[in-house]
Amino acid sequence: MINGIHHPSLVTGDMDRALGFYRDLLGLEAVSEMGWEAGSEMSDFASGITGIKGSSARAMTLKAGNAFLEIFEYSKPEPKRDGTPTLADKGIAHICFDVADVQGAFDTLSAAGVPFVGTPLDAGPTRVVFCQDPDGNFVELQQVTDPASGLKLG
Repeated sequence: MINGIHHPSLVTGDMDRALGFYRDLLGLEAVSEMGWEAGSEMSDFASGITGIKGSSARAMTLKAGNAFLEIFEYSKPEPKRDGTPTLADKGIAHICFDVADVQGAFDTLSAAGVPFVGTPLDAGPTRVVFCQDPDGNFVELQQVTDPASGLKLG
């Protein structure tokens, strides 16, 4: 039934800031952009999919290796988040990106001011570190260090 994971979707309060992180810093490729205004045909279509009536939004789809990431910025209704997120919250806790060099990614992103939870650590057949995107979403960077583990993509 399931072929694989196609895309997670994030809602941001600032699309340009989110693109600065995911596209410009992480290197994901922008592949499509769309948007709609409340009352438009596209807004009605989006309502049928999401159940959000009268929305206005901008959306970007980014390619990340063999998967995609959708980012939405809603102007109607205004997104809200209660409290500071933690990795123990209910719901999707984080997005994990496969990287070739986790230490290099950590060094580059740290120099750009990206907040990290810790430093890269060995975790069995992987080396991992967590950071946060501009909206506070947790992002894991994972390097598979043991190809025989079965965790390597592709």
